[in-house]
Amino acid sequence: MGSGEKSWRNFHLPHQGKKQTRDVPKGCLAIRVGSQGEEQQRFVVPVMYFNHPLFLHLLKEAEDEYGFDQKGTITIPCHVEQFRNVRCLIDSEKPLHHHVGCFRV
Repeated sequence: MGSGEKSWRNFHLPHQGKKQTRDVPKGCLAIRVGSQGEEQQRFVVPVMYFNHPLFLHLLKEAEDEYGFDQKGTITIPCHVEQFRNVRCLIDSEKPLHHHVGCFRV
């Protein structure tokens, strides 16, 4: 097990207020995606993404950029289009019924 995988076990998800969680379906989390100089976009993704190797790589990039002490929504520091490509790859590996209700906002 790589050090990035082990360290993410200790990662805690930020508490979101009721207003923020109303539009997030059960089994999903809201994240922000965008690299420096690019407008960040909000995505709602299934929690199962957090176990996928491609998503773990993005989380490692977030750890390198921001550390574990991010306040508020998790931010992934990659280009939005790169994230969309990763999301499509992950979605192509899973049955569609797992992703019902998760979307970009």
